[in-house]
Amino acid sequence: LYLADRRGNTPTSSGFVADRLGRSPSAATEMLQRLAAEGLVTREPYEGAKLTPEGRESAEELYETYRVLSQFFRDVLDLDAHEEEAIRLTGNVSATVVERLAATILDAEAPSESTGGAGRAADGDR
Repeated sequence: LYLADRRGNTPTSSGFVADRLGRSPSAATEMLQRLAAEGLVTREPYEGAKLTPEGRESAEELYETYRVLSQFFRDVLDLDAHEEEAIRLTGNVSATVVERLAATILDAEAPSESTGGAGRAADGDR
């Protein structure tokens, strides 16, 4: 829903959600009903679901967590399945951990003076 919302493709049908997530239409409908009960989406019969402002905020936080985890797994840990691993952990990682992972990624990308501009900074250089 979040990506569809960002692209302006709302409301989004439960069938579309089911296809994108590889779930049954009934499972997607059930999930959307739960999100609606939590105030994160609004649903219109035969039209689909839209994020509420609270839902958009929550989705933005989850997406940012996913993005940081995926980049960390790809760039720092060199995992081929970085996206799948990020999906598994998104929602189970605190904001503090996400902030520190993001800082680690930036640190890993920054050239170090002690290495002539290549590689990570040594612990004493931070």
